[in-house]
Amino acid sequence: MAHRITLLEKEPVTHDTWHLVFERPAGFTFRPGQATDMALDLEGIEEERRPFTFTSAPDAERLEFVIKSYPDHEGVTARLPDLRPGDTARIGAAWGAIEDRGPGVFIAGGAGITPFIPILREQAQREETGRCLVFANKTEADIILREEWDGMAGLETLFVTDAEGDGFPDGPVDEELLAPLVAEGRLFYFCGPPPMAEAVTEALASLGVGEERIVTEDKPADEERARMFEET
Repeated sequence: MAHRITLLEKEPVTHDTWHLVFERPAGFTFRPGQATDMALDLEGIEEERRPFTFTSAPDAERLEFVIKSYPDHEGVTARLPDLRPGDTARIGAAWGAIEDRGPGVFIAGGAGITPFIPILREQAQREETGRCLVFANKTEADIILREEWDGMAGLETLFVTDAEGDGFPDGPVDEELLAPLVAEGRLFYFCGPPPMAEAVTEALASLGVGEERIVTEDKPADEERARMFEET
C-alpha cells in the first residue's frame, strides 16, 4: 500500500505555486531530483495520481514539495488551494532519472525547475562553481524561487520569458541562446514541457552536445508507476 502522509505546512511561493511540507514516513528514501506519484485525500479526486518532485534534502526530517496549481485543469493541482494542514495524501516509491552528476547548465521550463531545487541547493552547499540556471517562464511573476537563485553563490542565472519589455530575453530557449554556455565536457540538465524539450534537444545537438552530457527525465511506464504506488 502507498504511504499516507499528513500535511504540516503550506505557504505560497508565487501567485499559483505552493510550498507543501509533509510528515516523512519512517524508512522512506529518495535521491535529489527524484519524484513520486501522489494522490490527495480530498473528496472527488482520491483515486487521481500525479507525479511531483521532492524538493527537500534526502536526509531532511520532512518531505517537501513545490507544486504549481493549474486552476483551469480539473484534478489534483486545481485542488491545491483547498489543502489545509492536517489533510492527508498518499505517495508511492520514489522514481526518476534526473540525478546530481556535478555542476553544469540547468535548463528548466516553469514547474520543470522542481527536480533541480534540491540538486542546486546541495551543489551550493558543496561550494561548487561553474553552474548556470536557464529558467524559462511566461512572465516574471511566474519565476519560482527567483530570490534564492539570484542570491545563490556560484550560480549564474538567465531568466527567459514570453513577455515583451520586461528586461529578460524572449523565448524560445534555442541554439542562439545556449551557444555561449557550451563548453567542452560541460553537462546540461533539462526538465520542461514537451515542446520546449524538442527545441532544447535540437539546439544542443546542433551545438555538438552529445546525449551522454544531457541529464533529463525518463519516466517509468504508467503500469510500472501504478505498481510502485500500490506496493510501497
